[in-house]
This record gives sequence, structure tokens and C-alpha cells, in this order.
Amino acid sequence: MKIHEYQAKSILRKFGIPVPPGKAATTVDEAVAAANELGGSLWVVKSQIHAGGRGKGRFKELSTEAQLAAAGEGNPEDGVGGVLLSRSVDAVKENAETILGKTLVTKQTGPEGKLVKTVYIEGGCDIAREVYVAATLDRANNKILIMASAEGGTEIEEVAEENPDAIKRVWAEPAAGLQPWQGRQLAYAIGIEGKTVNRFAAFCMALYKCFVEMDCEMAEVNPLVITGDGAVVALDCKMSFDGNAMYRHKDVLAMRDLDEEDPAEVAAGEFGLSFIKLDGSVGCLVNGAGLAMATMDIIQFKGGSPANFLDVGGGATESQVTAAFEIITRDPSVKAILVNIFGGIMQCDVIARGIISAIENVGLKVPLIVRLAGTNAELGKKILEESGLDIIPATNLDEAADAAVRAAQA
Repeated sequence: MKIHEYQAKSILRKFGIPVPPGKAATTVDEAVAAANELGGSLWVVKSQIHAGGRGKGRFKELSTEAQLAAAGEGNPEDGVGGVLLSRSVDAVKENAETILGKTLVTKQTGPEGKLVKTVYIEGGCDIAREVYVAATLDRANNKILIMASAEGGTEIEEVAEENPDAIKRVWAEPAAGLQPWQGRQLAYAIGIEGKTVNRFAAFCMALYKCFVEMDCEMAEVNPLVITGDGAVVALDCKMSFDGNAMYRHKDVLAMRDLDEEDPAEVAAGEFGLSFIKLDGSVGCLVNGAGLAMATMDIIQFKGGSPANFLDVGGGATESQVTAAFEIITRDPSVKAILVNIFGGIMQCDVIARGIISAIENVGLKVPLIVRLAGTNAELGKKILEESGLDIIPATNLDEAADAAVRAAQA
């Protein structure tokens, strides 16, 4: 689960991490009021979407010239995008009008972009230097990893690819946690000196504490600003969380923005289904995560590509199966559907009735291949056969995958 920058910063404040003053706004009037309340002579109007690269993004609705005019300065090659400086309240108003209600396209949104419904009005900051810091889980080492780079404020993915040595790392031991000396080690490694070393170390300790206590999957501050007087300030922040732990964090769960998530994944979550949208053409409906992975692997092996990961679980009801089928059929990229069920706790006749119910509700516009094995498999096959529906039966997974890939490529 992801949240917006302004929400992430509200969490950082709770852990004593300095952030610039700012207020979220969903209308132009709210943006102007926020600027007046914050005071000062410089503000930044930031698009709030669940994607990075906002400053170098482009609005679908505006030409490059119009965006440059909105920014008031800049080179088209540098990008002016969804983060605009404002040196007067009138400029805040104009920039909020430019951003709100527009579709921002960045490297991380894909060509379809994301609609900007909220902006964050933030006060100016004394920037002497920018660095990068993030905490994440290193599954290979079973430890929390703290990363830092002197090249803050840039596309860190490009830095990691082109100059991996620029990313410095320390790992927190599970029993001991992150230690102050490790924060200082990172500071020295990225060229921080003087009184800022201990401030940077304290920041790393607070970020680690935040990561652990909030059940984060990732907490990234880019850039972390070093001010003229040596203070450290989180100028931007992205956070994502372990969805399985959100029952412990009702306040964070309330920050969830469903408009930023894939509608199919949201719908699947409402029915307790595990669903992830992929880029292929073979829709998959499977019970059990391991079997789902094996099904996607064999589709790929046969020369096809899966359109989704969908695990209905071991004890799905007929309504859940119906919902799963409907979610798959809504995807226009799906050219064939493969149902692969091994009945243990799950009963194959329940799957069969769910498929029939879904087809009656939404129709069947693409080939459907069904492989049933295990509990009540013969009954399930009989139910499908007697339904009169145009279903392609398969006796094993190899045969089912062949049929699904052929159908999707036809």
C-alpha cells in the first residue's frame, strides 16, 4: 500500500524528522489559503500522485510551451512538470490551476499518466546540498537495509544502474537494530562532514524506527536536504507499507487513495482475492499461490504471457469465483482465460458453478480453457459439460497451457 508525499511527511513528523511546513489542497482556493497561512516569499506547488519523477513529468493536456509558461522558467529538456516554484501567492494560484485536474505522465506512471486531484503547497527551504536516503527490506539478507547516496534529487534508479558504487549501504541486525555508528558510517561515505554527521546519523535512526514501527516496505527520502546551517530536512518522501500489517495501523489505512490504485486490484481486494495485473494476454484463475506461479511459468514457457496473477485461495465461495472471473473478463488485453484448479479444501464443483454464474452475468467473449483436478473434479467437469457453454476442457496443466496460448495467439 502506498500513500502520498504529504501523508508520508505527516508520519515523518511523528518520529521527529524535520520536514518543511506544508499543506495539502484539492482546490485552487485551498492552495491560495495554504500559501497565505504558511507565509514567506517562496512556495512549491507539488502534484500528489503515487509515482516518482513528478518534476520531470508532462501534463497530457498542456503543450511544452504552456508548461514552460506555467513554470516561468526552465529548459524543455530539464522538465518543468508537476513540481512548480512560486514566488508570489498569485503564482501559487496560477500553478495550482495549471496542475489540478490534469493528467501527469512520468517514467513511473506509464503513458496513460495519473490524474492530479491534490497538490501540496510547501514553504521554501534553504538548500545547500541534496542527498538520497532510503530504508527497505533486503530479503536476500533478511535484514533492513539503509541506503544513501551523495547524488540526491536525481533519478536514483539511473544512478544505481550507471554508477552502483555511488549507493552506500548498511544493514541493521534484527536483534540490535540500526546503530548510531552505522549512521555516521553512511554520512562519511557520502561526504558529509562536521556537525551534520551526527544530525544525519540521528535522521537515519529515526527513519529506521519509523520503518519498523509503521510496518513499511519502503521509506525513501529524496532529496534529504542539508541546509546552509548544517541541518537535515526531508524535502520529499515516498512510503509504502505491508498490506498484511495494516490491521495494526488504522490511521495509515485511512490514508489509502483508491483512485491511485488499479480498479481491478481494488475490486479483488473487496472479495478477499489476491490479484495483480500483468501485461500479457492469458487470463489466469487459479487456487493457491504456488499453483498460480506454476501456471504463469508454464504459460510463459509455452510462448505466451500471463495477463494477471489471481489466487482465489483454498476455500473460495461461489461468489468469490464469480467475482474473480468477472475481474479477468473486464481486461481488454485478455484474449483467452485459463482456469487451473487443484481441489484440496477447494471443491471443483464450486469453481464450476462460479464460472457458469459469471458467464451468465458478463458473457464469454474469449476462449475459456478449464483444467480441474482433485476434490469433486468429476462433478465439476459434469456441471460444465451439461451447461452447454463453449468451454475447452483439459486433462492436465501441460495440455491446458498449450490450448490457452494457442487461443490467445489466434
